[in-house]
Amino acid sequence: MSGRSKPWSSCSCPELAAGQRGGAGGPGAAARLPQEESEAQGRGRRANLGPGDPAIVKSPSDPKQYRYLTLQNGLCALLISDANNMDIVLSEESSEWEDNDETEIETDEDDDSGAEMDEDKENYEDDDNDGDDEEDPNNSDDMEVEELTGKEEAKKRNGTDNDSSVSVVFILQSAAALCVAVGSFCDPEDLPGLAHFLEHMVFMGSLKYPDENGFDAFLKKHGGSVNASTDCERTVFQFDIQQKYFKEALDRWAQFFIHPLMIRDAIDREVEAVDSEYQLARPSDANRRELLLGSLARPGHPMKKFFWGNAETLKHEPKKSNTDIYSRLRDFWQHYYSAHYMNLVVQSKETLDTLEKWVKEIFSQIPNNGLPKPNFGHLTQPFDTPEFYKLYRVVPIRNVHSLSIAWGLPPQERHYRVKPLHYISWLVGHEGKGSVLSFLRKKFWALALYGGNGETGFEQNSTYSILSISVTLTDEGYEHFYEVAHVVFQYLKMLQKRGPDKRVWEEIQKIEANEFYFQDQADPVDYVESLCENIHIFCKEDFLTGDQLLLEYKPEIIADVLNQLCPVRANLVLLSAASKRKCHLKERWFGTQYSVEDIDKYWRDLWASDFPLNQDLHLPEENKYIATDFSLKASDCPDTEHPVRILSTHHGCVWYKKDNKFKIPKAYIRFHLISPLIQQSAKSVVLFETFVNILSHNLAEPAYEADVAQLEYKVVSGEHGLVIRVKGFNHKLPLLFQLIIDQLSDFSFTPAIFEMITEQLKKTYFNILIKPEMLAKDVRSLILEHGKWSMIDRYRRLMKGLDTESLSAFVKGFKSHLYVEGLVQGNFTSRESKDFLNYVVLKLQFLPLPHPCPVQFRVVDLPNTHLLCKVKTLNKGDANSEVTVYYQSGARSLREYTLMELLVIHMEEPCFNFLRTKQTLGPVSELVDKKIEDFLLYFEGRMRLLTEKAFRTQVSALIHIKECEDSCLGEEVDRNWNEIMTQQYLFDRLAHEVEALQSLTKSDLVDWFQAHRGKERKALSIHVVGFGEQEGDSDVQQSVLSEIYQLTFLPPSSYMKNTSYIRDIRNFTLMLNLLPYHKILK
Repeated sequence: MSGRSKPWSSCSCPELAAGQRGGAGGPGAAARLPQEESEAQGRGRRANLGPGDPAIVKSPSDPKQYRYLTLQNGLCALLISDANNMDIVLSEESSEWEDNDETEIETDEDDDSGAEMDEDKENYEDDDNDGDDEEDPNNSDDMEVEELTGKEEAKKRNGTDNDSSVSVVFILQSAAALCVAVGSFCDPEDLPGLAHFLEHMVFMGSLKYPDENGFDAFLKKHGGSVNASTDCERTVFQFDIQQKYFKEALDRWAQFFIHPLMIRDAIDREVEAVDSEYQLARPSDANRRELLLGSLARPGHPMKKFFWGNAETLKHEPKKSNTDIYSRLRDFWQHYYSAHYMNLVVQSKETLDTLEKWVKEIFSQIPNNGLPKPNFGHLTQPFDTPEFYKLYRVVPIRNVHSLSIAWGLPPQERHYRVKPLHYISWLVGHEGKGSVLSFLRKKFWALALYGGNGETGFEQNSTYSILSISVTLTDEGYEHFYEVAHVVFQYLKMLQKRGPDKRVWEEIQKIEANEFYFQDQADPVDYVESLCENIHIFCKEDFLTGDQLLLEYKPEIIADVLNQLCPVRANLVLLSAASKRKCHLKERWFGTQYSVEDIDKYWRDLWASDFPLNQDLHLPEENKYIATDFSLKASDCPDTEHPVRILSTHHGCVWYKKDNKFKIPKAYIRFHLISPLIQQSAKSVVLFETFVNILSHNLAEPAYEADVAQLEYKVVSGEHGLVIRVKGFNHKLPLLFQLIIDQLSDFSFTPAIFEMITEQLKKTYFNILIKPEMLAKDVRSLILEHGKWSMIDRYRRLMKGLDTESLSAFVKGFKSHLYVEGLVQGNFTSRESKDFLNYVVLKLQFLPLPHPCPVQFRVVDLPNTHLLCKVKTLNKGDANSEVTVYYQSGARSLREYTLMELLVIHMEEPCFNFLRTKQTLGPVSELVDKKIEDFLLYFEGRMRLLTEKAFRTQVSALIHIKECEDSCLGEEVDRNWNEIMTQQYLFDRLAHEVEALQSLTKSDLVDWFQAHRGKERKALSIHVVGFGEQEGDSDVQQSVLSEIYQLTFLPPSSYMKNTSYIRDIRNFTLMLNLLPYHKILK
């Protein structure tokens, strides 16, 4: 997989309308309208863009207005007005609710292609992508059935049906981000992690607003969120909130940069927070690789520093040396948090003039110390050392074989208009005919390949850029890792000899131009975060396009980078637990086991010579999937607010909605092929997931051209069926859908592929189960969901072994009887949409299901007591523990569901404040559980003091969240698909939830909470306990693949000695009744 990371969008590049271009390009760089759009249509689009700064180039489909200014104190600001976006429309009832929202509370106060499994595997490798810029296709970070809460819910909005009296309010959050051009490179040598620590401490109250947790409380009360991050040369802060409170939020937020208190008493608590982040980061192979490679930099280069910080560097060592950490923090803030180092981006529905007035009034107060900006640009070639050009064998946390090849290059940010690394990674990461991965897959040596530059501070900064190529190896590929590296080097040599290819560059340019021209509008908080970093890198005209478009074709720049990618200048990192016996070195901070050795002499000599090319490796052919027809189709049936069922047979049905809101030439096709075979046994689930992974493997090469042409697909092993997702420009989308169905119809595999996929599936299950949070979820599911086969059940069954005959029989049975349910939304007619179901039925030739297949599990009815299930983590190298307390409320109505959501809104900030800010959680899991109970007792008191004004304020905030407009068609589709996947079909759910919220009273909320706190409450605590000295463990060794067949159940400690605890899950659940199937419909 190729490409570059984009913080706020999966799209990129350049066919701008005439008059929207921002600079001269080289040969082939002229931007143009998509071919099929007439000049008249183009003029119409441009005429509707509205006024703005003409020097800032934007997409013709972008309705926002922009203005760039520099304040007197040197701070640079980009203002974004959403005034041209969908206007807010309020009914009288809604306006009255707005008036109630004025009151204050009067009590104290987070690529779309490949194969996936079900939601059990969400985010199982979310932080372990080895620094690459594309998703690992084994990741499953979006669930089929999501519980949409908090920030995710803030992106959801729904209209009403014709029978509802609820009025719709379209609301877009206001957002701001500030980037300080200072990061961990500036850490003092004696205080590693100080920049990261300051990012935490700066938010601990200000002179004007001294409440330590006041800003968080203000945002939570008004439907907002806040975050921050520290990188090598930048620190970014961002927040969003309802528009009505944006100015006050800006003022509160700006005070952290004007006069932060950085309370001395909070230092120890925040050190613990930083140390917790460090502990959570330790089990990440990507973080470990970065720290190990960073240690190879030249002496004196800041990349050798320990950026995370922990209790040792920020607390214990300073105490030993009598270092006043508080004074050093203040000194660091005064030295580096200066206005002329800062870029600010604000986005809201106010006019540009209003935003300018606010920004000048509020942010001009940030001090400017007049000191020169930190500059590390002179520290070039930090990795041009003998230590870098070696082979490093590393023992990973996950069970994986992986080869990473990296080159340290001169910094490439200045070439952003050419993007040489993007061009190279596009070719190296290609998966079609003639590619590296295609060749390696045919040899059964590799499962995946990722190439590129992730644009993180580690991979791209002012001193160097890293180009990495990471290959996920099979067991056989691990044995031939030098041959795998040789194939990569042969491909690069072919590229060097051919030189840059203008046809390929222009193809990439065209694909990304199409996507940029019809880009989705980004979530405001993500958008401003991305832009405030862009301002540091790009010139003004390229603020919006610099990370999206190929703007200039300069083959000499591409060739210069290509020629530096020679084998003798490469660093090789081989990740595998099989190397454990050879790895006697240990990295200081993360404890990574590794060894270092010279490249084998045979390969070193070969790579130093003029080795022959591989004739099987060549450039990709011309892409037939690139869209050229961007016309919007006329409706062939009445327009509807929500999806309607346009075709229903015994074989299945299709839901359809024509897009008349976003008006883009794109569409989404989603189908769920439901079968009762899947959940019959743990073996059948494993066979199903093997089947889906082989299907994805078979699709990888023929579907890759469509993938790079922005036609994205997923085949997902859901809990009750195969889910097929296809999206992109509708022109060529049917071709991709038909290809997937054809591959499904003609499904076949060889014994070698079967063995390769099942071996990888073992590693996938293992890598999920060694994460404490995933094991906790699996144990909870094992207790609560009747008939659902847990991950550990599947892992045990897979480790016993499967055969090809079983898989063939399962696939035959699966395809023989199905019920198929689909959704088509976007730029298709209803007639075309029916054809998708007809094609599935025609190609698969299946029979209807004799009986309906439920698409949910029944839940056990817990006894009226507090239960504890305490198990040992399955990763012996992980000290982190996980505590989950589940409170069962039974079958819920819409009203009760909204009560629960409202309770969470009330609870979130004080819970964070109580458990993290006011308390220091100890290592014993029962102590954490006890403090959760202490918080609930404290919260009971808060609820008794809750005023009517405070209650209405929170209700209004939740209503605002639910009425937040969709920023793109995909959000609307996700919400509708969730209704179809759960077979609830309440497409105007959010409108009904708003109606329920408006009917609630304060006593409803208080009484409901009290009812669930009484003697009849049902609570289940799941504790996953980490390994370490504090848990009585000694001589801790890393887990291996064969060691995690069984859960180790632990007795409770003295903190919960009177709690009923579960020692045998199966026997426990056999004694319990089952709640009926339930859908939340009214």
